Amino acid sequence: MALYPSNLTLLPPKSQPMASLRGSAATVRLLHSASRVRLSLSSASSSLSISSSSSYSPSSLKCLQFSPLAPYIFKDQRSPMSTVAAASDPAQLKSAREDIKELLKSKSCHPILVRLGWHDAGTYNKNIEEWPRRGGANGSLRFDIELKHAANAGLVNALKLIQPIKDKYSGVTYADLFQLASATAIEEAGGPKIPMKYGRVDVSAPEECPEEGRLPAAGPPKPVDHLREVFYRMGLNDKEIVALSGAHTLGRSRPERSGWGKPETKYTKNGPGAPGGQSWTAEWLKFDNSYFKDIKQRKDDDLLVLPTDAALFEDPSFKVYAEKYAEDQEAFFKDYAEAHAKLSNLGAKFDPQEGIVLDGVAGEKFMAAKYSSGKRELSEAMKQKIRAEYKAIGGSPDKPLQSNYFLNIMITIAVLAFLASLLGNYVCF
Repeated sequence: MALYPSNLTLLPPKSQPMASLRGSAATVRLLHSASRVRLSLSSASSSLSISSSSSYSPSSLKCLQFSPLAPYIFKDQRSPMSTVAAASDPAQLKSAREDIKELLKSKSCHPILVRLGWHDAGTYNKNIEEWPRRGGANGSLRFDIELKHAANAGLVNALKLIQPIKDKYSGVTYADLFQLASATAIEEAGGPKIPMKYGRVDVSAPEECPEEGRLPAAGPPKPVDHLREVFYRMGLNDKEIVALSGAHTLGRSRPERSGWGKPETKYTKNGPGAPGGQSWTAEWLKFDNSYFKDIKQRKDDDLLVLPTDAALFEDPSFKVYAEKYAEDQEAFFKDYAEAHAKLSNLGAKFDPQEGIVLDGVAGEKFMAAKYSSGKRELSEAMKQKIRAEYKAIGGSPDKPLQSNYFLNIMITIAVLAFLASLLGNYVCF
């Protein structure tokens, strides 16, 4: 069976642009002028005509979205139903991830790549709506003006590590690459699978970088108040603050960069990577819950405890989660994965709006059953396509589209008239 009528005819625009689509039994006609839209449907036995005096806009033609003829009507038109290239290419994202894994194996740079993603996203201010002024995961950290912020000391080395991958995959934005590297580093270090999505749009100029001072400090006068002030501004809560702090199970603090920590310890004097610094845990390239255990016990002077670390077991609300994670690694992994994914999305502008999922795991649940009456699971590519088209006309997996009541009434009248005609013919016979 052919998807489109075999004798389809398209007429080019003239003084009044018109698309005419003809089949053997029906004709759909769309007339477009500056002041009027007319849609008519006719067949051999009946006709339905809908006119509007309002100016033309694609939103007035939502009823055509699911018609197989829609691509012919809206071809090459910049409307909500148009197909627009995403910010990042999914195939290149997957390839870049494999290259990041190789980089991690050769350089043992897990901690600094996690920090790179965090510091790009952590500038978000929930009280500012305008993008990119609100900050967040937008790739602005690639510019020197932001790299030179005191909280970003040393991150130029992370950018140097990741730049060859960016050069290789031009179809991946910096914003996505930073977050991809951060999540991959967590997973490759033995941490949980992060439910990431991609498609973040990059800022284009240094002038779009956030001002200095949005990132947390290591030793503020009032650690508890400082943590809440910074992370609440991002829209995060106490549980997420404690869970994210657990990422300090990876990495070291170098006094020449942050002003905190010893020049070297028995755990860091031989590397891997450049030797030196003071780590929070003995196995500082392994992601687990030892950070919480070590802070609670404080039995080893060679392990770092910052004022903001100690605060997790001092504040009553923080302590509930810190104690829980020290005892239950599975609970920590679960809460950390959710918090990391949330952090990575802060302030980001996505293209497509619903993001790109690489592995069928994302923060937003997608129910294929809402789009299919069968039991067979849809492919990820098809899910993304359906979600993009559905959202483009105002819907979402959890929000049904509003009905076009006028069109429904007209269709109902037409169906009743047709049934009445059949009944009349039957009575006469």
